[in-house]
Amino acid sequence: MKGWSLIGMVCLLVFAAGCNSPGGQEVVEESLNLADVEGLVRQAAAYADSAGQEAALAEFMKKDGRFSQGALYVYAYDYNGTLLAHPCSPGFVGTDQANGTDVRGLPVNRIGAYTAESGGGFMTYLYPAPEGGAFDAKAPDAAVPRIGYVAPAGETWWIGSGIYLSDLVGDRSSCPVAAMINLVERGAAYGREHGTEAAFAEIGDQSGKFVDADGHYIYAYDYNGTLLAHPYLPEKVGTNLIAKQGPFGMEMIRALAETAESGGGFVVFVWPNPDQEDREELKIGYVLPVDDTWWVGSGVYLSEITGTDASLPSPTS
Repeated sequence: MKGWSLIGMVCLLVFAAGCNSPGGQEVVEESLNLADVEGLVRQAAAYADSAGQEAALAEFMKKDGRFSQGALYVYAYDYNGTLLAHPCSPGFVGTDQANGTDVRGLPVNRIGAYTAESGGGFMTYLYPAPEGGAFDAKAPDAAVPRIGYVAPAGETWWIGSGIYLSDLVGDRSSCPVAAMINLVERGAAYGREHGTEAAFAEIGDQSGKFVDADGHYIYAYDYNGTLLAHPYLPEKVGTNLIAKQGPFGMEMIRALAETAESGGGFVVFVWPNPDQEDREELKIGYVLPVDDTWWVGSGVYLSEITGTDASLPSPTS
């Protein structure tokens, strides 16, 4: 993620990680869309309903089965967090993954279970992109967004699938994540060139160059989590928000600050969406360091990518 532009990577078709090789991930070219992801999960749920849980889980475990299609495959969990089926990670089947997170701390499995239990829907999280046919699941520098879909399968378990955002076919010119990355890259460059005073004034200006026509904007923090500039939260400037937690317990500002301090990259977190009556929603963030004292970031809500209501019900625990 460090030292080069991600704009083209996010919107262009690239190679996806399949699970056809015995030792890991085989790189398979795909042309997929969100309907493919949702459709596969819904088909798997219908199959589970007709064939029963045992037969369905056996089918889900097959790398060459009807629900493993190269880069696209399904996995299954129960609502206690136990992994029930995964064609690419058979060694983890039967283990407790209830508190599993992505590389930046997003509680993916809790959110997936909650979304499925609420009827199903899209979600997003970070997952390492493969290099040379394999990936390191704990390498944050390689983590990029995946878009997933989850659905209930009976009353005790659920099914999910996902693909890299960069593998989705669509209109490249309107890719909101690419526009967000461009905004952050320009903001970081402006801060380095013009200094903090000018940069904070420009970032904090709702009519400035860092608020685009779609309402996307950048913000600035120091590495301790103090807000330095924000076009829509001027009353919070000077406030330390490092310990601010989302509804699932993630400390979002801490994750963003640590990512920026390590060189920059993506972070997925939960944040209120003002266009959806401030309902909580997953958001793909991108951050970059400006210098050794402060950083800039921006974000795109999941609903901007899926075109559907992606708000999350508030968790009860």
